[in-house]
Amino acid sequence: MGENEGGLLAQLRRPPGGRDGRIMLLAQFLDRAGSGVWAAASVLYFTFVTRLDAQQVGILLGVAAVAGIAGSPLAGQLAGRFTVRGLLIWSHLLRLGAMVLLLLCDGFAALLPVIALVCLAERAAKMLEMLFATRATGERRSTYQALTRSAANAGVALGAGVAAIGLAVGTENAYRALVLANALSYTVTAALVWRTREPNGGWRVAAQACAAPDTAADTAVEGPAPSPWRDGGYLRFVLLDIPMCLDDSLLNVGLPLWLVNHTSAPHAFVPAFLVVNTALVVLLQLRVSARAEGPHRAAAAVTLYGVAMLATCGVLAFGTGGGAWSASIALLVTAVLVTAAELVRSVTSWELAVSLAPDRARASYLGVAGMAQSIQKSAGPLLLTGVVMTAGPVGWLGLGAATAGLSVVQRRTCERRLAAMRPAGEVTTPAPAPAGEVTPGPTGEPTPGPAGEAAGEPADGATPGPAARSASGRC
Repeated sequence: MGENEGGLLAQLRRPPGGRDGRIMLLAQFLDRAGSGVWAAASVLYFTFVTRLDAQQVGILLGVAAVAGIAGSPLAGQLAGRFTVRGLLIWSHLLRLGAMVLLLLCDGFAALLPVIALVCLAERAAKMLEMLFATRATGERRSTYQALTRSAANAGVALGAGVAAIGLAVGTENAYRALVLANALSYTVTAALVWRTREPNGGWRVAAQACAAPDTAADTAVEGPAPSPWRDGGYLRFVLLDIPMCLDDSLLNVGLPLWLVNHTSAPHAFVPAFLVVNTALVVLLQLRVSARAEGPHRAAAAVTLYGVAMLATCGVLAFGTGGGAWSASIALLVTAVLVTAAELVRSVTSWELAVSLAPDRARASYLGVAGMAQSIQKSAGPLLLTGVVMTAGPVGWLGLGAATAGLSVVQRRTCERRLAAMRPAGEVTTPAPAPAGEVTPGPTGEPTPGPAGEAAGEPADGATPGPAARSASGRC
């Protein structure tokens, strides 16, 4: 784990991916700062500026979240035909245009397609950022993901602080200024992405665009790239990944509503959840990522997510029924526990989505994998408010037990697929190979691809293998 020994600040100065990695971290920081502004101000903007009632706001955000589900697979399909850099720039410009249109819309019918477009482009942009990291950072993608999480959370915190100023003013023009601040973040982010380089034809994810002549010939013999929609094993992973993302809804919806409606803790305590979450992610994400690096460690860590969620739900079921002080302390503990689950999930979900995908069709596979978080964002709040909290403590215990059980199933599913993907005779730990022999992938994990496909290049080759070529983005 030598890459992580320098600490967070050292890694931010010299991130995986070099210059492009550093630019993209700054871009994601500014993007999430704008998102933090919008997240804090959106409901109030719809209420006081566009004059929507609570039911209309709920429908608006719900329909928009459903529309966002399509953003990830759509971006994955397009990434096989166009450069990721170009697609990412257009995604940010699309979000910019939607924010400007938002200022010109008043009624519910006009706002609905605009907000749906914002969510669609946002999910597409996040998936394209994942593809960039996969291509540009290679075997250090877990470290880069940790840095991304830290930068993103710091950006959200900054955005929430900016929004607090506008919300304190409370005028319609102040709310409009916050929308413009979000639009400005998209403009700067697109400009930063434009400054990145496109080595050897760009970050195009189609394998043939980056394959050596002999590899391209093999690809032609093998036929068309596999489709994730026909890969039952990968679809099973994506389906099980949906409940492995419930920490997001629990932190942002479950804890605040449980505090307000079922405990005697002061309502002003709600912002503490975000403060605790942001601080822990910034401080600990790099360390957690170092301990779950590589697909096999990531698969083993999935059960830790289930344990953390079970502990979170247990505290909510039994620890929040006392007085104001005891309930507040219990809720703080749950914020720490659910953040622990998030720290694990942010590494395992992404690492496994990349590692379980065939190299030749990685973009389309990651597009499908990105649907898990989008679906959770739509269905998670409904599950918590309509089922779990309605049932009270029993509901929390049921949620915790179900998540823990599904985490075990997910671990076994991933381990079986990793074993099946391993070419015959390949070892799972890196070892020196004599000249002329095939070496394993850069992290020692099985190289995604059909059985029998070469797992690497000769020892004197310029790159360790097809998976590494795909990860680095260099032909």
